[in-house]
Amino acid sequence: MIDRTSLATFLRRRRESLQPGDVGLPRGERRRTGGLRREEVAALCQISTDYYSRLEQGRQSRPSARLIASIAQGLHLTLDERDQLFRLAGHRPPPPGVGGDHISPGLLRILDRLGDTPAEIVTELGETLRQNQLSVALTGNLTNYRGPARSIAYRWFIDPAARRLYRPDDHAFMSRLFVSATREAAVLRGPDSRAAGLAELLLARSAEFRVLWEDHTIGVRPREVQRFDHPKVGRLDLIGHHLIDPSQFHRLVVHTAVPGTESYDKLQLLAVVGAQSFLTW
Repeated sequence: MIDRTSLATFLRRRRESLQPGDVGLPRGERRRTGGLRREEVAALCQISTDYYSRLEQGRQSRPSARLIASIAQGLHLTLDERDQLFRLAGHRPPPPGVGGDHISPGLLRILDRLGDTPAEIVTELGETLRQNQLSVALTGNLTNYRGPARSIAYRWFIDPAARRLYRPDDHAFMSRLFVSATREAAVLRGPDSRAAGLAELLLARSAEFRVLWEDHTIGVRPREVQRFDHPKVGRLDLIGHHLIDPSQFHRLVVHTAVPGTESYDKLQLLAVVGAQSFLTW
């Protein structure tokens, strides 16, 4: 059962404790209060300001679990705080363990400060949870996929368009990389895991995946330099850096270019071209 009074207090206190810089927002003009505005929180949570205001005022009926998850992420809650928010809203918290979509506040704070280089947060199955603007300009918006297509491994073997961004002579290696990552996750998480389910789906739908799976491909790691064929700026040779959050096994993936190289100049151009790069591709 929803506890509207406690839910309203929790949301209000959390909002008032956050500063714009904590969630990647500019400070802007002088503020009357120290915390975030309701409209700012609503935008972060991808809900209307009116709806969020009613929640803070205890006038809203029980929100869905999906909406609560969005609010928990928008407010940059820890896992414990997220679980408390679920309980106050009358829902059972998501089960503990890896594989969830809730990003830790620390990882979000790092991503929020990476404005001049492509960066994204992904799960161990290659599902993109959050991207900065330059990452969207580089790869397109990868957060819009639903179902198994959320995983880059699934798209790689099922959707030919997923390969267009990468050099053709890298395709064989990347196929082995995705099979290896899927196998390792399935073995680590067990036969009833989402990773095992993804493997079963790909075994049923992709002959290429089956061949590599039967070879017991394992231990393949990303190359230091990843080569992109971008539709607007052409070839980009970018160095990949990975930061792992052990609590959720999410990875912050950052791509940088060596200063003074052609790829570095093209990355600066891409920051200007922006996400419109993919609109006509």
